Amino acid sequence: MTTMTAARLHEIGGKFSFDQVALPQPGPHDVLVKVATCGVIPNLLNVTRHFPEWYPFLPLPHLPAIFGLDAAGTVTAVGEAVRGFSVGDRVYVNPGLGCGQCRFCRQGEAARCDAYTFMGYFGFGAGSSELFRQYPYAGYGEYLTAPANNLVRLPDSLSFAHAARLGYLGTAYAGLKKAALGPGQSLLVLGASGILGVGAALLGLAFGATRVLVAARDEAALEKLRQVDPARVVPIHIGSGDLREQILAAQPGGVDAMIDTLGAKAPAQLSVDSMQAVTRGGRIVQVGGVAGPIPIDPHPFMCAQLQYIGSLWFSVEEGEELSRLLGGGLVDLSLLQSRAYPLERLNEALEDIQTQGDGFSNFHIVHG
Repeated sequence: MTTMTAARLHEIGGKFSFDQVALPQPGPHDVLVKVATCGVIPNLLNVTRHFPEWYPFLPLPHLPAIFGLDAAGTVTAVGEAVRGFSVGDRVYVNPGLGCGQCRFCRQGEAARCDAYTFMGYFGFGAGSSELFRQYPYAGYGEYLTAPANNLVRLPDSLSFAHAARLGYLGTAYAGLKKAALGPGQSLLVLGASGILGVGAALLGLAFGATRVLVAARDEAALEKLRQVDPARVVPIHIGSGDLREQILAAQPGGVDAMIDTLGAKAPAQLSVDSMQAVTRGGRIVQVGGVAGPIPIDPHPFMCAQLQYIGSLWFSVEEGEELSRLLGGGLVDLSLLQSRAYPLERLNEALEDIQTQGDGFSNFHIVHG
């Protein structure tokens, strides 16, 4: 076999076509992965239709390009310098690439690299173009190559379908770690009905939080989350009163940690109101990218020793930790409703997720 099928974008604003392309070959430090599943995310249509206009400073791969962010599958070949992985290993491919040379990459913090790039998605700096050239394959192809250092081992108990959700779960996991959330503490998940928010709420329970306040407009979604653990999950309905006062009524004195998963279309005032219900010394972590600006008065932040922290994606190490957590059954993923599409229906899946997706839907592409 010398060729494979891949969905490729040929022009901005266009649909994906299904082309025969050369089967990739792994370099010395790379692996070849036969893709079993790849996540479908709502923002991909924005990337492929609007990013050159909205965010011209965020590079896209040279077209025609293969996209697909959250790929999971089986290792089928390894480069000659690879020692830690073998043919047959079940893996998730963390798409976050750094240059590998700078001080941040060398200390295991690739997300701080000036060239940080998401394989099959977009980049963050001028160096992204070179990384796209080195790794042009992604999850909407039957096979992909990736650095062995970017692989996350998957336990047998974690399905490939659930592994395609690791991008969102990993982002929430890394945010909760930065929030220093621990047993006995309280957590506020702002935007809890979205894909990021649902994951953050489930992980907050796994972290041992005794009170997880979930704030959203969708009352049905809030009730689903409450039923996961009625003793610990407290719904906060946005729009039914003063948000700050609702949070403080549910958690007198304020919450220990807040994770903001609101998307760009949400009003920034929701973030501002929620931040005012964080207790002294608490941490506020931004993972959703709400449209700003968010005004911050330095004086109360100083006196109450509050921290506002941005968190981008997650490291391979954090992915490994999360994989073990999921493999141990500590996170209830049964709430996620599978929405599987074959590769040739990718364009349909991207449209469907705009109108039918919610925080509990697991849209993904299946190969083979």
